[in-house]
Amino acid sequence: MSNPSQDEIKRRARPGILARLRGNFIAGVIIVAPIGLTLWLIWTVVGWVDSWVWPFVPDAYQPGELVNRILGLEGEDRITVNVRGVGVVIFLLFTIIVGWIGKGIIGRSFLGIGERLVDRTPVVRSVYNAAKQIAETVFSQRDTSFDTACLVEYPRKGIWAIAFISTNAKGEIDAKLSDGEPVVTVFLPTTPNPTSGFLLFLPLRDIKPLDMSVEDAAKLVISAGLVYPNGNGKEVEALPTAAE
Repeated sequence: MSNPSQDEIKRRARPGILARLRGNFIAGVIIVAPIGLTLWLIWTVVGWVDSWVWPFVPDAYQPGELVNRILGLEGEDRITVNVRGVGVVIFLLFTIIVGWIGKGIIGRSFLGIGERLVDRTPVVRSVYNAAKQIAETVFSQRDTSFDTACLVEYPRKGIWAIAFISTNAKGEIDAKLSDGEPVVTVFLPTTPNPTSGFLLFLPLRDIKPLDMSVEDAAKLVISAGLVYPNGNGKEVEALPTAAE
């Protein structure tokens, strides 16, 4: 039996038309899906805000009424206008005005009176306080993000893991642990979900800061070590077998 030639081997290894179509389809989905989902989400959110804002706008100032009034259309000649996004602009302007008033002395006074009334209402108090805490956490302008990535030995000596330095330990934690050297609060994320992890309090000497940014370190954690920030990941040498 003769061995197959090089041309036959290449012809057999060449994927068929269905395999190529499937590969092109998967590549197209990877490109189109994020763009489509982003546009759909923006379109849906804008429509939701519009539907919430427009009922508060008087009928005389609705886009359809304004257009028909300008064009002088009446009766059956009237047209329906659905301008998506105008409600979002109105909502942004309204929120900016409320924030400007709330930052003033009079606004803070009225806000304090309202919060005291809410605190006396059992069910409303719980809902308001929870919503306020979430809003302050999400939209806080204070710098509360991690600013430095580091290496710590975890879960035992000799094993290193990527972590993020939060801040220096304070209060009772610092009083109990500090022996003259700063104690640092560190968040150790899990892979591939960095939103969960462990809160560690470590002496400063046990932490090795990294030059890479927090974003690059997060990519390294999420990818389970497959994506290195500099693109120069060192190849792992083959482990010796039992025979060797």
